[in-house]
Amino acid sequence: MASIVKSLRALSDPLRLRLVLLLRHEELSVAEIQEALGMGQSRISTHLGQLKQAGLVEDRRSGKNILYRLVPDVHPQLVQLLEDSAVEIPETGQDAQALALILRNRLDKTRAYFDELAGRFGRQYVPGRSWKALAESLLMLVPPMVIADLGAGEGTFTQLLARRAKQVIAIDSSPKMVEFASDLARKNGLTNVEFRLGDLESPPIEASSCDLAFLSQSLHHALHPQKAVEAAHGLLKPGGRLVILDLKRHTFEEAKELYADIWLGFAEVELDGFLRQAGFRDVQVFSVHRESEPPYFETLLAVGEKSVP
Repeated sequence: MASIVKSLRALSDPLRLRLVLLLRHEELSVAEIQEALGMGQSRISTHLGQLKQAGLVEDRRSGKNILYRLVPDVHPQLVQLLEDSAVEIPETGQDAQALALILRNRLDKTRAYFDELAGRFGRQYVPGRSWKALAESLLMLVPPMVIADLGAGEGTFTQLLARRAKQVIAIDSSPKMVEFASDLARKNGLTNVEFRLGDLESPPIEASSCDLAFLSQSLHHALHPQKAVEAAHGLLKPGGRLVILDLKRHTFEEAKELYADIWLGFAEVELDGFLRQAGFRDVQVFSVHRESEPPYFETLLAVGEKSVP
């Protein structure tokens, strides 16, 4: 934990205080901080370096980007002091609005990508979508079940689930993708499938109503993966299970542009942590497939069960 005196010295500068207030809830790149504060990279980098030296801010590499956030173990009283100080700095209101816009733009970029792909998505290459990985997860199904398919896209996986499920509720944030998938399900005579418009962090599904939930190659499109896993936990019945299929952490930076990925996959320990922090038990994470062509995407399967009271 950072020294209180050292922290207060670092926070005596209004700009550094604004930076910490931005980073207290959201991980941001220097470019995003520039956009929020309207300042040059050199100035921002200098102040971030001072905050890092004071032990208030930490960074991590995500592909070619360096992401910054407030360190998790900042003293609670110091965090409260930060919150109280915000009202004394006029710019913090604008900073908060700019941050909200940046986060909305992240989601809009993803939605625009999938809107454009609607109707041809199933015929185009998507990293990590392997039949072997899907088969591994389908083997774990025990019908009849109510299943949530979170981040369903064009609904290919949804239709596979529907063949054995009691009901499948599929969620996607792209209106065009939901429209396309709904039409396709009707054409195929699937009466036990419902597609709903929504996002991974607040899916429009009644709490404790599903037996099984899938996040199949969708978690790396979530702004906050932990919140998405917690939301999945909330919609499951006690004893229900969550299955995550997603890419193992990689360095193929182009995926952000090519596939609108927000995260470059996850490490096994990250998926394990997401599930356990959300309240799942009997968590298992293992690799189920590695592609034979560059950039050799690897798919992880993670499973957890919601505790029974």
